Amino acid sequence: MRYSALQVLYRGLFQKKWQPAFTYPDLKKRYDVIIIGGGGHGLATAYYLVKNHGFRNVAVLEKGPIGMGNIGRNTTIIRSNYLLPENSRFYEKSMELWQALSQELNYNMMFSQRGIINLAHSDGQMDAFARRGNAMRLQGIDAELLNPRQVKKYVPQLGMEHNIRFPIYGGLVQNRAGTARHDAVTWGYARAAMARNVDVIQHCEVLDFIKKGNKVIGVQTSQGQVMADKIGMSVAGSTSVLAGKLGLKLPLESQVLQAFVTESIKPVLDRVITFGAGHFYISQSDKGSLVFGGNLDGYNSYAQRGNLPVVDEVLAECLALFPQFAKLRLLRSWGGIMDMSMDGTPIIGTTPYDKFYLNCGWCYGGFKAVPASGYVFAHTIANGKAHPLNEAMSLERFAAGRVLDEKGAGPFPKAH
Repeated sequence: MRYSALQVLYRGLFQKKWQPAFTYPDLKKRYDVIIIGGGGHGLATAYYLVKNHGFRNVAVLEKGPIGMGNIGRNTTIIRSNYLLPENSRFYEKSMELWQALSQELNYNMMFSQRGIINLAHSDGQMDAFARRGNAMRLQGIDAELLNPRQVKKYVPQLGMEHNIRFPIYGGLVQNRAGTARHDAVTWGYARAAMARNVDVIQHCEVLDFIKKGNKVIGVQTSQGQVMADKIGMSVAGSTSVLAGKLGLKLPLESQVLQAFVTESIKPVLDRVITFGAGHFYISQSDKGSLVFGGNLDGYNSYAQRGNLPVVDEVLAECLALFPQFAKLRLLRSWGGIMDMSMDGTPIIGTTPYDKFYLNCGWCYGGFKAVPASGYVFAHTIANGKAHPLNEAMSLERFAAGRVLDEKGAGPFPKAH
């Protein structure tokens, strides 16, 4: 239900009995579908299972409170500027869903299409950006190659002198890219799913699987045993741990990715900027803080904290681009556990176990993919086969040699 501004004010001042926006149901003994993982991907999947495919008995199982996993530990960037058509089509679908998500969920995503500029620091990089931009335009996705003068017009704060350490040769801009509020995504999908009678069970950790032959028929949780006709798993960096309980050895590495936020300042950066001579990205939040990140910490870990060498590296890259930020105070940092696939592209599809489905390997692309991931994963679970947008993202591609090596999206672990 939508209210006018005066109705909202009246209810805020005089309504005594508020209807709870969220429910806290008890765990049932059986569901049609169980989604393991209550992050953005899991909640979106549950929402689209009910909305698009008519399921009525769906549960999301989350080991902790909603919003405390990777969905709350990212830099909120949304883009579809990928090189390979399989990836660009998928992320463009996500972009389309993002553009209408606040209206669909009746929850303000604070979606800001401020644009993203990938900076180039060599002729070779400009050639690579020209190729990526052309590939994007062939898919109907906006992209524009910028010369140094155009970059300076977009981002006047950048130093453009020829004798600087990392001279800027140009860049690639996608003006429809931007940012969204990560916790709003969590609560928006959670509330919308709960309103459609999805049981979102918090503090319910999956400890093991119940099998019958080649089929997974249920899970053992910290709140007891529960059975299901179909089970989907979307647990980010914990994927390998849970999959190991089924004997599945996946082409994934779990590594820490740190992010940082500064004190709030007046508006100074109205675009998302990425550094082409290293791995660094920065934007300014609606509260005025600069939010930025960089490379992986470089070792396998399940700890949600990073190490100091990466802090030093990321700050050095920040100041190489924006030396005027040197006196800002760093308020906090955090780490998210990334399940890094060996080709940099996610895995969404079926598994060797009947009625058990996998959504993992998001690398650096997890947050921006939330709507499309939920959309296609719900389709895959409902129909027992992939949506056209995730057909190429199967687990089988690694054995078949059909990898999607997306070099245009950031650095990835070396293939084993």
